[in-house]
Amino acid sequence: MKDLLTLADLTPDEMRHILDLAVAIKQDWKAGKDTPYLKNKTLGMIFQKPSLRTRVSFDVAMLQLGGHGLYLSPNEIQLGKRESVADVARVISRYVNVVMARVFGHADIVELARYADVPIINGLSDYSHPCQGMADFLTILEHKGGFQGKKLVYLGDGNNVSTSLLFGAALLGMDYTIATPRGYELHPASWALAERLAAQTGAHLEATYDPFAAVRGADVIYTDTWTSMGQEAEAERRRKIFPPYQVNREKLALAKEDVIVMHCLPAHRGEEVTDEVADGPHSRLFDQAENRLHAQKAILVWALDAEPQG
Repeated sequence: MKDLLTLADLTPDEMRHILDLAVAIKQDWKAGKDTPYLKNKTLGMIFQKPSLRTRVSFDVAMLQLGGHGLYLSPNEIQLGKRESVADVARVISRYVNVVMARVFGHADIVELARYADVPIINGLSDYSHPCQGMADFLTILEHKGGFQGKKLVYLGDGNNVSTSLLFGAALLGMDYTIATPRGYELHPASWALAERLAAQTGAHLEATYDPFAAVRGADVIYTDTWTSMGQEAEAERRRKIFPPYQVNREKLALAKEDVIVMHCLPAHRGEEVTDEVADGPHSRLFDQAENRLHAQKAILVWALDAEPQG
């Protein structure tokens, strides 16, 4: 079963293959070609958390691929409350061809995959955000032409997005530096797994507490909200700790002249990124947002073994 729970589930060849597939499907779509690779296929979309990009991009992806997306709201499923995760997995497998779930706890994604008879795609969990990561590396590929010898820098919280970037960079042989405040580092187990992946590709992985040292020579600077969904009680404390990690004009001045800036959105402008940078010439925020559509098309086609021939 071709599940995608984290990018670390993939081999380096699989990661590159999905990106190449995303490039091809995007080019065909831009050229006005029909791409009905998932005709008569149905995607079940389970949401515990609301979303703009995940909901719309998966729904439109299935439409443009000739299939259908079925939205299941938090109140309809109540995953693990009204019905066990295992039973939901067994039932929904009888109705749809593939499932995307956007959940709070990563354990729910793992259990869905364990009991489902169809592919499970992680649309977001507290541990990992592989669909966002795939869109991010598609965006880097488009704007930087490749990954080897390029430096990706992440400033902020060691969260699910930064974990996915770590895994993706390790798979693709891209150098990755993360700068976090003390106490907000990536989990050591994630780091150890990424180091094993990087040993296959030659990626250099680095963690630091110094955001200014981190961005020196960066090809890509990435940030995310300081407070993720479900952490609202910590918001005020985080606002006092994270300002040194803001992506602003001073940070860009230390990076390469052609640096690009990325953010998975939604952005808290004036906190993790300034308006000047988010709307400036280095920003690729909305290219990323568009690429959620194209990257997820590729993931769906790959998961269902429906790749175009020729």
